[in-house]
Amino acid sequence: MKRIPAAVLALLATSALVVLPASGAQAHGGHGHSGKGHRSLTVLEAETMFAVDGPFVGAANPIRGINGGGLPWQIDESEVELTSKGRIEVEVDDLVLLEAAPVPPDRQGINPAPNFVAVVSCLTTVDGAVTTVNVATDPFPASTGGDSRIKDTIDLPQPCIAPIVFVGPNAATWFSATGL
Repeated sequence: MKRIPAAVLALLATSALVVLPASGAQAHGGHGHSGKGHRSLTVLEAETMFAVDGPFVGAANPIRGINGGGLPWQIDESEVELTSKGRIEVEVDDLVLLEAAPVPPDRQGINPAPNFVAVVSCLTTVDGAVTTVNVATDPFPASTGGDSRIKDTIDLPQPCIAPIVFVGPNAATWFSATGL
């Protein structure tokens, strides 16, 4: 049996990576292909979210036009999946007001919002100019312990570049966002 040199094997493996798209990636260049009319591709998948805190609390430092909640929050676990056809699934566990000052002691560790929405924020182009488009889901029940499951389909702008998913009480305020 003839042995194949390691350099040849490495070259073949690298070639396969160039030819085959990564999971959820498109195999063609970025020429404005929207995925419409094609199978739904995973655009964003995350298992972490950042709870509003520090300079992001309140309206002083909005992210893409969305203000942080008026008090600091904390989150235990989360899962986010967004597809190219606008299907979004978000699960948050223990998304509650921070269990420390400046949150009043009687509100610490509690979610006062009866519902959460997910907002997908995309950079897109309108008449040749870059703009931000924020699209919200319908409201979904949230427990006082901060647990919620959001499953909806939204109309994403095309293209939807650099999406961020926010969770909050409405489309104008966020308690958690994709990130670390």
